[in-house]
Amino acid sequence: MTKIEITRLGHHGDGIAAGPIFAAKTLPGEVVEGDVVGDRIASPSVVTPSPNRVKPPCPHFKSCGGCALQHASDSFVAEWKSDVVRTALSHQGVDLPISGVLTSPDRSRRRATFAGRRTKKGVLVGLHGRASGTLVPVPNCILMTPKIMDGMPALEALVQVGGSRRGEMAMTVTDSDAGLDISVVDGKELDMEMRSELAAVVREHGVIRLSWNGDEVVQETRPYLTFGRARLVPPPGAFLQATRHGEQSLVALMKDAVAGAERVVDLFAGCGTFALPMSEFAEVLAVEGEGAMLESLSDAWKTASGLKPVTVATRDLFRQPLLPDELNKFDAAIIDPPRAGALAQVGELAKSNIASIGFVSCNPVTFARDAKTLIDSGFEVEWLQVVDQFRWSPHVEIAAKFSRA
Repeated sequence: MTKIEITRLGHHGDGIAAGPIFAAKTLPGEVVEGDVVGDRIASPSVVTPSPNRVKPPCPHFKSCGGCALQHASDSFVAEWKSDVVRTALSHQGVDLPISGVLTSPDRSRRRATFAGRRTKKGVLVGLHGRASGTLVPVPNCILMTPKIMDGMPALEALVQVGGSRRGEMAMTVTDSDAGLDISVVDGKELDMEMRSELAAVVREHGVIRLSWNGDEVVQETRPYLTFGRARLVPPPGAFLQATRHGEQSLVALMKDAVAGAERVVDLFAGCGTFALPMSEFAEVLAVEGEGAMLESLSDAWKTASGLKPVTVATRDLFRQPLLPDELNKFDAAIIDPPRAGALAQVGELAKSNIASIGFVSCNPVTFARDAKTLIDSGFEVEWLQVVDQFRWSPHVEIAAKFSRA
């Protein structure tokens, strides 16, 4: 047995001691012991606990890999996530104050992907264990919305019909405003008999739409999400903010970032999380690489009332970013890139005449890089906010407003 002292947390939420030696579910300042294999203690025993240690609120915490930080107090997690952002910025030579952390409540995760497979005794549906292929049932998960938890029997029935013992199928469940919307990939190939069986499952369990390996099988009711005054029917499995609280927080922040603008460009617009609410007071161009999401956005705008014009453009902003002469038509921009950031597009924003930029990021490292580019070109950061809608995970989101000096 080796005894070590944890000095810090890594980006995945593991405790790190000198060496480095990694130990999951530990906190800075704790003394732990266990057998070191390679650079890790797989099952550390806490000898001296941290004052920030709390009893994990979920019964599945020890076995499930969905959460990494339930053993830490809320105040510790908030400060740690702020420090992750500060550290990323400092590596770029940037020092910015953080306004605070907006944390989504428990039982608010409205979109999640579960794995399922058939077994000798029946079916197994759940989430994977930490750094493991083990599938863990999570019937009392305190992260998901109650509607998603109530839908577990539907997922089990879908696995019974279309699952296999040779591999897992993935089921993305969205708690839409109209009910559960489920998109399955890696299920068995569809035939007429299976379509009939799946339709019966949908009707029995009250699922409103089921898509199977990219094919819409049943739609009992149109699943919709409310974005401002608009109702949007998303493509199956489409990206959306993980919680309603997180979405509302980010929309409010972006409204503040572009306040007063008459023309706004929304870059990496997705289904219109920001474009549709912004169209209540500004004309919007929504640019996105996925045409299906923009089609849903356009349909939602057409059926809403009282909105200013919204136009859409399908464009790969990594390969073909909007150039300064295109950007200069707008007063403000909103940009919400994927984890890779927006190196090319931010470079063009830096050369444009746009006065204000609302920036949303899910990766502190690429955000810091892109923020440095904007700051070097003459932008100032008016405010920076951490939004924690992936509660108890190492995931960090950032919202910031950049303005021309």
